[in-house]
Amino acid sequence: MFVQQLQPIADSLALSALVAALPLITVLVLLGAVRMRAHHAGLIGLAVALLTAWFGSGMPVTQALSSAVQGAVFGLFPIMWIVVNALWVYRMTVRTQHFDVLRRSFSRLSDDPRIQALVIAFCFGALLEALAGFGAPVAISAVMLVALGFDPVKAAVVALVANTAPVAFGAMGTPVVTLAQVTGLPLDSVASVVGRQTPLLALIVPLLLVALVDGRRGLRETWLPALACGIAFAATQFAAANYVSAQLADIGAALIGAAALVAVPAARRPATASVRAAVLTGARSEDLDVRDSRRETVRAYAPYGLIIVIFSLAQIPPFKDWAAAATRSFDWPLLDVAGPDGKPVGGNVLTLPLVATGGTLVLLAGLVTAAVLGVRARAAAKEWLATVHELRFAILTVTSVLALAYVMNLSGQAATIGHFVAAAGAGLAFLSPVLGWFGVAVSGSDTSANALFGALQVTAAQQSGLSPELLAAANSSGGVLGKMISPQNLTIACAAVGLAGREGDLLRKVLPWSLLLLLVMCLIVLGQSTAVLGWMLP
Repeated sequence: MFVQQLQPIADSLALSALVAALPLITVLVLLGAVRMRAHHAGLIGLAVALLTAWFGSGMPVTQALSSAVQGAVFGLFPIMWIVVNALWVYRMTVRTQHFDVLRRSFSRLSDDPRIQALVIAFCFGALLEALAGFGAPVAISAVMLVALGFDPVKAAVVALVANTAPVAFGAMGTPVVTLAQVTGLPLDSVASVVGRQTPLLALIVPLLLVALVDGRRGLRETWLPALACGIAFAATQFAAANYVSAQLADIGAALIGAAALVAVPAARRPATASVRAAVLTGARSEDLDVRDSRRETVRAYAPYGLIIVIFSLAQIPPFKDWAAAATRSFDWPLLDVAGPDGKPVGGNVLTLPLVATGGTLVLLAGLVTAAVLGVRARAAAKEWLATVHELRFAILTVTSVLALAYVMNLSGQAATIGHFVAAAGAGLAFLSPVLGWFGVAVSGSDTSANALFGALQVTAAQQSGLSPELLAAANSSGGVLGKMISPQNLTIACAAVGLAGREGDLLRKVLPWSLLLLLVMCLIVLGQSTAVLGWMLP
């Protein structure tokens, strides 16, 4: 048995924490300063983590390697299993041109560009984030806005800022699922607290978007639809995360938010010529004038409806019990680790929810979607393989980062850093979202930031007397605000709208909003750690 040591280096907590942080420092420097590609940085960081675990923490090399393999397996299943199947569903809608039908349907909801920005960037972007994540919402939303006549820079800025509130529950809840796994906290507990933080952003972001599109006039004339959209989105995200399913939080919020938006009479009023002239500076795509039949429109919306139905059925006790029976747990080979207290850690056992995982449920929805959209079995299989190929670098990145996280957690490196960071005391609550924000800013992924810093946040919370669930959730909630300034997302946005090489221009436009919203989140978490907002927590 390997017993974790909190001060393995010269019996000094500070020196031990510095050595334990080397893998994280390596990854952050390679991503932020060297600008190395994420999958290369992840693999190098993993190598440093293994060496640090072996030489620094005294973990036997076989156990260090075994923990890395376990992390990589978790990265493949259930994490990337969810992402691959979700993106596969989207690719089938593109293949059958039903995605274009959906785009045209959105354009007819209102001719006011400020409302269109909310429908496409905020609501539909959240739906894409729920299903795919990993940059797809920003790219697709920005392209759709340019097709409506938006200036490319404005379209990219709007898409980047909108991609905030849904990120923590993106890709069928992948970030919070990862957070629960690496921290050992129950998924329902973590999702519940995140569901009491990010919905507060949803109240602000729609108002910010209409101001970005049309300044003070936009805010003055469309504040009511924007607020209605934000309230509906926030309420649905809160309810789903707390009482239904974390995987459904963004899907439900996106659809209910869009419904509330178009239900407000002010949202359906035609825009004045002066508004359209001021906001729309590009050429409008001619295919938006194509009229689609009701049958094709229903089929375009069908994949998202199917996912909601299947995930809802999975919550019914008979189905839930059947799915739970298919879950397999077993002792992970060559791994026998105890915490500093001498008690075996949970990481010695691997649990595989073969059916009761988002990826399997999305796969089932995808099979039904293929039938509804008329995609033949061979073509559907070809699209699935093409999806895996498209995500090959993302798969390598996620598996390497999770392997790194598992090595750090099981070797005791994360615990050592957490004990050292706990010295911040009460100020830790204010600073915890900043750590998540920084992690996403350099990695471009809330999932990766949660894998890197989740266990650290929990250990620090336990040592400082704060709620572990609160700080773990704060890592993810703060992280969503780093997405808009991550080099990965900036590059995706520029490439999508034809602004290659102008990432710096976009960064200067979105950085102030990222910092302002981060400050709001820090104050929320600080309030939730005290009696001021503590009543908000479960």
